[in-house]
Amino acid sequence: MPELPEVEVVRRGLERWIAGRSITEVSVPDPRSIRRHPLGVEDFRGNLLGATVLDVVRRGKFLWMPLTDAPASTGPPHTALVAHLGMSGQLLVESPDQTHEKHLKVRLSFSPRSDAPQELRFVDQRIFGGLFVTSLVPTEDGLPGGCGSALALIPAEAAHIGRDPLDPHFSLEALHKKLRARKTGLKRALLDQGMVSGIGNIYADEALWAAKMHYARPTETLRLPQTQRIIHAAHDVMSRALDAGGTSFDSLYVNVNGASGYFSRSLNAYGREGEPCLRCSPLGLATVIRRDTFMNRSSYSCPVCQPKPRNARL
Repeated sequence: MPELPEVEVVRRGLERWIAGRSITEVSVPDPRSIRRHPLGVEDFRGNLLGATVLDVVRRGKFLWMPLTDAPASTGPPHTALVAHLGMSGQLLVESPDQTHEKHLKVRLSFSPRSDAPQELRFVDQRIFGGLFVTSLVPTEDGLPGGCGSALALIPAEAAHIGRDPLDPHFSLEALHKKLRARKTGLKRALLDQGMVSGIGNIYADEALWAAKMHYARPTETLRLPQTQRIIHAAHDVMSRALDAGGTSFDSLYVNVNGASGYFSRSLNAYGREGEPCLRCSPLGLATVIRRDTFMNRSSYSCPVCQPKPRNARL
């Protein structure tokens, strides 16, 4: 599944190509990909035709495009087009004469712009992702809803999601209080999108390795400097992944222009079971990365520089 850096790559691409343009045509070859829009295809089309995409916004892995009825409209938008990439969703900006993809689900045409392709295509082989139009609601803290917009609005379906470490309005102190009150394992808390969004399994393992912390560390034992260390590590690893274009472990995942990410070449822990720890080995320690089963998935860590605590919470 695409993680936060991949979704941010998509957001930036969409911001460049479609922000400020109006929607002139809507085609839904496969209605299954708008199943989250309960009123069906015609209502979906009616909400989009003639609307203008104001911004492209992201919180965690949640991506949305605030809409206004016309370019001359004033006041804040009331609705947004939400995109959920799921396991294999792709948002591709292409020219109308380009051959339709095999798994094309939704196609939007935009007002002409001399330097930009005219279509946005949602392609999804596994059909876990999709698009829908929804209402925007005020943010709980009165701050901008996410990266890419100054509006203190967020889709109702994303209002429960915590801010992510790349969000300029992310509060370390607020997260620390939540962690101390939660009484659970550290990685389990990092994967809880209501606590902090955007940290998936890959980047959780990478951040924990960078911070030299075990995934089962009880959250109620964390001190503020330790919370700061893990979040700074998460911010660093995701920023480097973003610079590299995102991580891609699935050939189905591509960014908005069709180019796969390549940060997978730079991982220190995830997927490296049995390989030397890149921090311990240069010190002459014969230790290798281990893999543990965790929440029906895998967790990778070093047994030497990430020792399991005696009071571990799994």
